[in-house]
Amino acid sequence: MEIRHLRYFLAVVEMRGFTRAADHLGVSQPPLSRQIRDLEVELGVDLFERGTRPVQLTEAGRLLFEQATPVVAALDQIKPTIRRWKQLRRPRFAVGVVGSILHGDMPAMIRRFRAMMPEVEVELIEMITLEQVAALKTGRIDAGLGRVRIDDPAIVREVLFEEPLMVAVPVDSALAEAQGPVPIAALEGERVILYPSQPRPSYADQVMGLLARNAVVPAASREVREVQTALGLVAVGEGVAIVPEALSQTRHGNIVYRPLEGIGVVSPVILSQRAADGSAAARAFREAGRETWPNPGPSPDARS
Repeated sequence: MEIRHLRYFLAVVEMRGFTRAADHLGVSQPPLSRQIRDLEVELGVDLFERGTRPVQLTEAGRLLFEQATPVVAALDQIKPTIRRWKQLRRPRFAVGVVGSILHGDMPAMIRRFRAMMPEVEVELIEMITLEQVAALKTGRIDAGLGRVRIDDPAIVREVLFEEPLMVAVPVDSALAEAQGPVPIAALEGERVILYPSQPRPSYADQVMGLLARNAVVPAASREVREVQTALGLVAVGEGVAIVPEALSQTRHGNIVYRPLEGIGVVSPVILSQRAADGSAAARAFREAGRETWPNPGPSPDARS
């Protein structure tokens, strides 16, 4: 007796006829009838009352139906059960990501990594760079993509890309009418909105350092927690915000994005990993980053 005999038998019972059962199974009726007859011969009993429409089970047929139904149902659960088990057992690779990086080429990097390591489940967790360092050391994440240069002997860092910066200005600002890149000196006397306000160091410190290196003194600065808040304030005319180029994809009818020109007007995309992590997944993630951004920036230790 093979499992197909039981499947054919159950199909005839459930479809209440050989013709409908054959259509349901995608076979012709003669082979189906032969399989049922072979089963009856093996068991030494008739399973159906011959000559009745719809088909009627004999007493032996009813007994087999009761016994075969849970057996076939259990067999049908084997593949999905094993599939779910494999899914739960897949290695996990968690990546901490600064929100602004999600808007650029990072999705392409993740797709490349998944193609390289299809057996690995990737989990993306939004967190700032400072949180990434702590999460790497506790094992909560396996890699971080951030913007702030933080020294820690337990962490190895690599600049994957130096992303150009832009200035987000209100649509009715004089800066919105600029042709070509805006010199960073043009921000002299502007109200600059910084983010995030906490914890520090953060991207806000990068922007303040950038203004200082270019000898730009804003009229005032205001710190907010989220980039969305900063852009909202720009939209209502409360000031300007210096943002990574990828964020210019965040369209708003009351905001205009202009390229910035000046000394060091870039923000790094920095890959951070545990120094002791030599796993294949860690190496593949690093390689995926290098392939996504084939023209790396300077070392994270370069402060200029």
